[in-house]
Amino acid sequence: MNDLLFKLIELSSRGYCCSQILLLLGLENLDRENPDLVRAMAGPCMGRCGGVCGVLPGAACLLSLYCAKGQDHETAHEGMPFMLEELDDWFAEYTAEHHGGMQCEQIAGDTSAGPDMGKCSDIIMAAYAKVMEIMDIHGIDPAGEDHA
Repeated sequence: MNDLLFKLIELSSRGYCCSQILLLLGLENLDRENPDLVRAMAGPCMGRCGGVCGVLPGAACLLSLYCAKGQDHETAHEGMPFMLEELDDWFAEYTAEHHGGMQCEQIAGDTSAGPDMGKCSDIIMAAYAKVMEIMDIHGIDPAGEDHA
């Protein structure tokens, strides 16, 4: 079992959902904790954003953690709109090919009992890898060495 899958299972078993897991991975890369952010990331879980799988808004927020303006003295990365568009396009293609669509119910089925990591872990890992790839292409260090 690879380290990322093990980490996903661990975080899921501790009660975190897909979008929270993505941000927890990013915060771990940055060697930071932010319980308020993690708590807020429960919002998109299980398709609560118009039915779209929570991995997409989670991945967009993960990318934004590194690239968006967060304080008055910061500026957003100039490539951020393009990076988010690339992520959106990739997600639409990936979910159409592997799951038949972007809706949470198409990917995970009935989520009334909570997220099913057996069904969701592949898309979380793929989205995390895609965000890391996009950041690498744009010269953004996941450890945050070049982050404001």
